[in-house]
Amino acid sequence: MDAFYASVEQLDNPELRGKPIAVGGSSQRGVVSAASYEARKFGVRSAMSSVIAKRNCPDIIFVKARFDRYREISQQIRSIFFEYTDLVEPLSLDEAYLDVTENKKGNPSATMIAREIREKIKQKTGLNASAGISVNKFIAKVASDINKPNGQKTVNPEEVLDFLEQLEIRKFYGVGKVTAEKMYRLGIFTGKDLKSKSEAYLADHFGKHGPYYYNVVRGIHESEVKPNRMRKSLGAERTFSENISSEIFMLEKLTNIAEEIERRLQKSKVAGKTVTLKIKYSDFTLQTRSKTISYFISSKELILEMAKELLYQEKMKDSVRLLGISLSNLNTDSPSVKTKEEKKEVAVQLKFDF
Repeated sequence: MDAFYASVEQLDNPELRGKPIAVGGSSQRGVVSAASYEARKFGVRSAMSSVIAKRNCPDIIFVKARFDRYREISQQIRSIFFEYTDLVEPLSLDEAYLDVTENKKGNPSATMIAREIREKIKQKTGLNASAGISVNKFIAKVASDINKPNGQKTVNPEEVLDFLEQLEIRKFYGVGKVTAEKMYRLGIFTGKDLKSKSEAYLADHFGKHGPYYYNVVRGIHESEVKPNRMRKSLGAERTFSENISSEIFMLEKLTNIAEEIERRLQKSKVAGKTVTLKIKYSDFTLQTRSKTISYFISSKELILEMAKELLYQEKMKDSVRLLGISLSNLNTDSPSVKTKEEKKEVAVQLKFDF
């Protein structure tokens, strides 16, 4: 979906249409969850500090997030997906992989299916969607960003290698800002540059990610679309309207977060063994502290007890703007080998003070 949260807000409130808006945060505090395309023209992006967003775009309008509404529309969109295939792997409320090799419509063209789905989404929700179509998940994901917003890109089998060679390295899915800068220093600016490096060279400079980069630039990505993707972690976090330095106040916030996690664990009927405390300081540096025990827990009391232990594990270096708790090593975990994408999957409920 194109700028999903922001587009929903503009859909429901005509006064916001055509204006730069940010979902989440405020002019003085918080973090942007999503930005409209009008705001993106000024460099406003998700996960950006609201203060910086306001500095970049003085006329930006901050809107409170409504996750219940986003979930409602997301379910409508997924119901359209299932008209075509049962092989649907949601990545988030606004994104999913679909395998349409064999589809319910008997349509041999994935490009036509993508166009139909996008038209149905527009008719049913009033929102625009973009799509990427190709031979595997990696290339389809990369292609989905090429003609945004409200467009699609097909990379046919015979076009894959040329497409990847010409692609700017920062557009490779899995190459973030820090990795891109490291690649630039190594003279890697395009897929062609990346392809010129040996697997040993990439492993030496990028560790376990090296073989991944070596394969994907050659169009090799074996991950299947998994409709029953298992959750690997569950958590909640809270960004505060003012920095806090008192551990007493932190414990109060952690109590509320633990209660939220308990509710979600009960709803999902899962438990876990590893508790991780996430701390973001006022200077935006991030710290995590984890502890694993030998038995599964799901109660707020035990989660809070472990979070409290982690909080006191070492002295705080500064005042705190965000606290979070996550529970992993869940009883849904399978002993079978997991893909990189499966290992990364984390469900975190964001909370903001307004």
